Amino acid sequence: MADIENPQPFPEPTLTEERGKGPMAIGVVVVLLAVVAVIVVTRLGQVKPQVADPYIAKLEIGGLHMARAENFAGGSVTYILGHIANNGDKKITGARVRVIFKNSIGEISQKDVVPVAVRVPNAPYEDYGPIESFPLGAGQARDFRVTLEFVTPDWDGQVPQVKVVSVSY
Repeated sequence: MADIENPQPFPEPTLTEERGKGPMAIGVVVVLLAVVAVIVVTRLGQVKPQVADPYIAKLEIGGLHMARAENFAGGSVTYILGHIANNGDKKITGARVRVIFKNSIGEISQKDVVPVAVRVPNAPYEDYGPIESFPLGAGQARDFRVTLEFVTPDWDGQVPQVKVVSVSY
């Protein structure tokens, strides 16, 4: 009857063995190491902003237009053609441009950085080659072409923005 007056649905737990603080200390150390690892990885993974070469300002791009061609595999290739002028005093042996396509509401729908190919001088037919093979001397200008294997279907159909982002000389 005494049990009915003070009902205890669950008996009080009794510890039969005493646990050490070792497993808890190991857990704390593992968590701290994980936090330190995340901090180190995120700090090392940060890319420092590159300073643009001031010579880029001496390269002028104009006369942009586009063309499309079918390749042998049945796909299409898009070309952006234009004119590039080296208004500086150095011979250009490499250049890359950023091409930005926008959609119908003015948002960026595709952004690529691609190498510049220049028109090969004195070729019996129209051909383009790497600027490394046909450098652009100081004060020279030449037609250029960039090739895009893919253009987003979200593109608004307008000539994209093309800007020189790197140059080598």
